[in-house]
Amino acid sequence: MARKQLIEKYQIALDNRETQPPHRDIAKEKLRTIIISGILSVVLILVIIFTLPYSSTIPSIEGLLVYASIVALFIFLFVLLFRYFGILIFAYLFITRYSVEESEDFYPFVSIIVPVYNEGKVIASSIDSLLAIDYPNFEIIVVNDGSTDDTAKVAETKVGYHDGISSRVKVSLINKPNGGKSKALNAGIQYSEADFVLCMDGDSQLSPSTLKMGMRHFIDPAVGAVAGNVKVENRKKILTDLQALEYVEGLNMPRSAQGFIRSVNIIPGPIGIFRKVALRDAGYYSSDTFAEDADLTLKILERNWKINYEPNAIAYTEAPEKLHNLLKQRYRWTRGILQAIRKHKKLIYNPTVNFNNTLILWSMVYEAIIWPGMNVLSNLFFIFVAVFTNMSALVFLWWFAILILDMMAAVYCVAAEKEEFRLVLYSLFYRLVFILLIDITKGMATVEEFLGIEMTWGKIERTGTAAATPDGSQQAKKASK
Repeated sequence: MARKQLIEKYQIALDNRETQPPHRDIAKEKLRTIIISGILSVVLILVIIFTLPYSSTIPSIEGLLVYASIVALFIFLFVLLFRYFGILIFAYLFITRYSVEESEDFYPFVSIIVPVYNEGKVIASSIDSLLAIDYPNFEIIVVNDGSTDDTAKVAETKVGYHDGISSRVKVSLINKPNGGKSKALNAGIQYSEADFVLCMDGDSQLSPSTLKMGMRHFIDPAVGAVAGNVKVENRKKILTDLQALEYVEGLNMPRSAQGFIRSVNIIPGPIGIFRKVALRDAGYYSSDTFAEDADLTLKILERNWKINYEPNAIAYTEAPEKLHNLLKQRYRWTRGILQAIRKHKKLIYNPTVNFNNTLILWSMVYEAIIWPGMNVLSNLFFIFVAVFTNMSALVFLWWFAILILDMMAAVYCVAAEKEEFRLVLYSLFYRLVFILLIDITKGMATVEEFLGIEMTWGKIERTGTAAATPDGSQQAKKASK
């Protein structure tokens, strides 16, 4: 009876809330457009003024090349520092606000949607981890998207009611023909009768406090979705440890910075919590890109819903353990993000339509195209300078300075997320080897996307090692406590 009264209490509170996205201030958006355009114009003028004297030191053609190199180097340094410290400052402000901000509990009924395709090795452990979630009012809906292995058979053993930590949890199974992850998620969302859904990957495992920590953001009726914190589960290998550092520093730190302005640009596939009204407004998931999570996020933001970030709503995911699988994954991510950007390109050219989304899209263009290109070209440029000039010592100092910057960022991120300190040591070759390789892959994916070369989903085969042994998952979970 007590549980029923608790559910009714929060359902009444939910029904009395206004769940429409906030109205836009068009005049304020236009003013911000004018101010930022003016600032960028002033910056470009200052770059020309301060670098112009260098162009006259060498005869015309060579002088032009030197001038262009100096301008490019200056812009690269400026962007690098602006990017690093901008993200660090906003991430710090987010963590500071998060640490002191108090919020009341909110326990509406939630459906957890688990789309699976050939996840027979990990689906049982994923469902078991969901049953361990500490939340009084939720169900689990597994959507089998035409698997050809024993996924359906394993999932069927979990169907029914189970005793969870705070309540009895119903596990349902939907079997459907193969149609892709987007259609599987939509099928689960349509089947659900809850006002809120949590969408995840079939191989992910969620922390017990995920729903309690994530759902409290929806007390604000303007919040349409909450992005969770993704961590690598299968560690203790060089490649997966590098990805663990990348998730902490390269993905979660920018997400914290975006969380400060409540405009997360990509809700990660392994964990995203949605208000169903916002999903309906956005037209649910679409199958016309290879990054359905990025596309859906942009559609939700276009309708002026806020998207928060919850660092303590954690999903542990199995990272690729082989290099070719990792590169396939990043190739697909890049092409999918580019497809999502192209789908919403009208906002790139017209900031008065939705100024916040214009900034978000340009930041995605920068991260997917501009920054990887700058990183690869700058490394080639400095190698050329070191080989063919007498400036090898200066180049070494340049790379050493970048290394110190990476270590500072790694220390901050590891401390902020209470992660394993040993990950900081990987920052010694994180940028010069790992990130450079990833950026080269992004460059190849960008070229092939613009050429229109056909691609397939390229699902990565799961090993199930992280779920089968405590060495990976337990280590990651202990590190995040």
